[in-house]
Amino acid sequence: MTAFRRDPADILAELGRLRAGDAPTHGGRVLSYVYDSGEAELDELAAAAARLVQPVNGLDPTTFTSVAAMESGLVGFARRVFHGERDEGGVVVGTITSGGTESCLLAVKTARDVWRAARAGTPRVPRLVAPVTVHAAFHKAAEYFGLVLDLVPVDPATGAATPSAIEQRLGDDVALVVVSAPSYPFATLDPVADVAAVCAPRGIALHVDACIGGFALAFWPDELPAWDLAVPGVTSLSADLHKYGYAPKGVSVLLTRGRDRQRHQYFATTAWPGYPVVNPTMTGSKPAGPLAAAWAIVEALGEPGFAELTGRAARATGVLRSTLDGIEGLRVVGDPTGPLLAVAADEGLAPEHRVDPHHWADAAREAGWQLQLQPGLTQADGTRLPHTTHLTVTPVTETVAAELSVSLVSAADAVRGTPPVDGDALVAGLATQVPGGAQGLVAAASAGLDSEAAAGLLAAFGLLGGQGAERALPDRLAPVLALVEALPGPLTERLLVELLARVVEPPAAASD
Repeated sequence: MTAFRRDPADILAELGRLRAGDAPTHGGRVLSYVYDSGEAELDELAAAAARLVQPVNGLDPTTFTSVAAMESGLVGFARRVFHGERDEGGVVVGTITSGGTESCLLAVKTARDVWRAARAGTPRVPRLVAPVTVHAAFHKAAEYFGLVLDLVPVDPATGAATPSAIEQRLGDDVALVVVSAPSYPFATLDPVADVAAVCAPRGIALHVDACIGGFALAFWPDELPAWDLAVPGVTSLSADLHKYGYAPKGVSVLLTRGRDRQRHQYFATTAWPGYPVVNPTMTGSKPAGPLAAAWAIVEALGEPGFAELTGRAARATGVLRSTLDGIEGLRVVGDPTGPLLAVAADEGLAPEHRVDPHHWADAAREAGWQLQLQPGLTQADGTRLPHTTHLTVTPVTETVAAELSVSLVSAADAVRGTPPVDGDALVAGLATQVPGGAQGLVAAASAGLDSEAAAGLLAAFGLLGGQGAERALPDRLAPVLALVEALPGPLTERLLVELLARVVEPPAAASD
């Protein structure tokens, strides 16, 4: 037997200590990133299923036939709940991916290749049209696959896009239109059927990004407008099983209308001396654990179980919505659909009665609740989307909804009348610590910063120090988000890259 360098028990004990420093993944204290069903038995089932396929390579389902069976089962379930079984526009087929971002990337890659195939030899660059609220994964997809991202402004009061505004952007160079069901920032259910009605006659593909809420909306107790594959003009749809499918990260499904269209998603080559490579996803070798966990959960719950869990999330969402509507100084943005909420300051009140959502989130954090702060954004038409705080509600939230409601009210009372952090003033103050002052910041924004210069700016801003996880953001995030809003976008993005890269960088050796 191989001699271990460390005792396995000690290794697991250290991992336990590391995990103790994480945000809690269960119990409903974190209202973003995690999707807790509240059912410990489901977690155990998922872990056992993943362990059974731990050595399996999902690269080749003809060798590991369990992969083909489980993927077929999950795609069939998704096709059924998203109304893709009785389809007259071509059979709906699908692929299991590593997560929402990969599903979105593949939808864009497929649309680009279909567009190119229909216009062989054209020098034009295709466009991807979407509301500004579309997930950032589509920014990544456009950058990776060489499309122009054409973002359509939304109503600042509601976060909703209008079909006419999208229609005005359509043309022969549009490879794909994307709408959300619902959008992450404001939980808006985009007008899928109306957008499909203007895309279909032009032969323009339409993707519905239901990554965050799809498996909740499919079982939502309230009647909703048609938004999934029941809409004839919808070409593809993505939904994450590791969100409201309650599976471990990372597993998502991408459904596509028509076999021929979906085949453009694949990469295949025999132009090397090794085995023939045929990949339906971005990865080659891939773990079967998340797939098996998701399959096991779907098999255990079925439609009735999903409906029950979704009902819990819906009831909890209703409780929180009633609480938020009763808090002076805050407003829920728009008409959210599903188990998501975005909260902004009520600008219709006098400043002393308003509650800044970022101060509010920081106050709630001090009470043990982690909400997600979202920056404001100036749209291309000059209108301003408010900065908000985001809440993702899961089934387990129902068990803590009363306690959470009390904390949200108390947090609002604690910060009511406190003005938002003035990002411009903050930047001006920080500029005194930067070589060249304000002009130095402008120069940094327009020049490519190397790693050391970026780290120096982060240190000046108080956002870099210590090692590893000790370099995480400070407890009060409102000033950080104010900086994100006030600094030039390219500079903010470069600094965030540096911050995240430094968090996982190993400590310097003594000789360095």
